[in-house]
Amino acid sequence: MILGAVLAGGQSSRFGSDKALAELDGHTLLALAVDALAGLCEHVIVVGRETAPAPTVPDWPKPGMGPLGGIAAALHHARDEGYEAVLTCGVDAAFLPDDLVQVLSPAPACLTRQPVIGLWPVSAVEVVEKLLHSNDRHSMLRLVELLGARRVDTAAAIPNINTQQDLSDIRKRR
Repeated sequence: MILGAVLAGGQSSRFGSDKALAELDGHTLLALAVDALAGLCEHVIVVGRETAPAPTVPDWPKPGMGPLGGIAAALHHARDEGYEAVLTCGVDAAFLPDDLVQVLSPAPACLTRQPVIGLWPVSAVEVVEKLLHSNDRHSMLRLVELLGARRVDTAAAIPNINTQQDLSDIRKRR
């Protein structure tokens, strides 16, 4: 079984406001990301927010740890609930390909251009914990290195909404 986890604990500093609540086609980016994962996973959680359109869990070990804190929290939850792996995406991943799980299997694997979109085995929890407690750089790319995760390209580009302009550009294309 695969747990879906929307990482939503970021500060949205480049976006200028709470990116999770920004709207596209009448839905928040957070709701679109939850829906995208719901079509691919048995269950979906939102990490790093108190209120969401799915069950929530806090970042681990504390807020402010970046995407690794969200992945660690999701892996802890998955392990405790008996899941085999976690499929992660950011709050701005409203459009995920239907074959994403197949493309990323076997875990560990992530997208080359957006490594926060990845499939992580529950056993990766120990590596993430060790990295978060170390003086090593706390980056997605470092986690990918430590896990020996495959970096995968997708046929279609997945929009990455970091700024208001990115969101405006996507609205114009729809």
